[in-house]
Amino acid sequence: MTPVTGQYDAPRQKQRERSGILEQMWLNRFDYLYVLPAILVMLIVIAYPIYYTIDLSFFKTPPSLQLRDKIFVGTDNYAAILSSDVFWRVTMNTVVWTIASTLFAFVLGLGAALALHREFVGRGVLRAILIIPWVISAVAASYIWKWIYHSDFGVIGAVLVGLGLTDRPPNFIDSVNTVLPSLIVVNVWREFPFAMIMLMAGLQTVPEQLLRAATVDGAGAWQRFWHVTFPHLRSVSTVTILLLAVANFNSFIIPWIMTGGGPASASHIWITHIYELAFGRQRWGVAAAYSVLLFLILMAFGYFYVRALSGSERKDHGE
Repeated sequence: MTPVTGQYDAPRQKQRERSGILEQMWLNRFDYLYVLPAILVMLIVIAYPIYYTIDLSFFKTPPSLQLRDKIFVGTDNYAAILSSDVFWRVTMNTVVWTIASTLFAFVLGLGAALALHREFVGRGVLRAILIIPWVISAVAASYIWKWIYHSDFGVIGAVLVGLGLTDRPPNFIDSVNTVLPSLIVVNVWREFPFAMIMLMAGLQTVPEQLLRAATVDGAGAWQRFWHVTFPHLRSVSTVTILLLAVANFNSFIIPWIMTGGGPASASHIWITHIYELAFGRQRWGVAAAYSVLLFLILMAFGYFYVRALSGSERKDHGE
């Protein structure tokens, strides 16, 4: 009778792979000594704060208490967050902020990259000018735009009144209806150069002979872009979008400096709301619970980012 061995192959294969990994680690055990200082630093500055934040999220810390006198409440902080109207309002602001900033920064960066990819007089100067929003300090840019948007002394309001388009300067960041779109404009202005640089690098990989062949075959500009250029930009576009999304989801400087989350919390996003809870209201436990949820979401972004990089590397190696 022939023994059935197929069902045992998979566990044995996994066992062999596990033993092979352990064997390699043992053979290279002295090499790990070189990276041990870096591992220790990471444990101190990354692993321990993550552990402490997770631990703190299960405690209540009212302002009248010291941190050492915190009260264990289990998952009450998480339940309070998920049942709060403020949480869902801030979450909606964060989703709108992240999607709109990422989408418009990518589209504007793609347009700028395509325009600057062609040879013309003054291209280098224009590149340098367009990179300025990305290289200047976010703090300086926030204060500049705060004055540009100012309802009494702002440049935009003065121009609109001077042209007779409005009787009085509009309240860009003082109105609950316009504050978030106004901040998104500033964020897109500052981030699109990053997308432009990434996509310009991706355009260097598009084979010129394919574009010439498509032109000979009668393909128009849109057809050449969609069928030749864009497929070669797919990997770098995915990485760029993910990096922009992570940066926007975790953005703090622009919304906090320009509005502080106001007016009436209309511009609060997760990271600014966490900061206000922790350092404004001293609700450390609730802020820690928010931080844990934010950490999990960013970990999901990181997973897709690593997947995108791995897929790009396999494609580059022809696997």
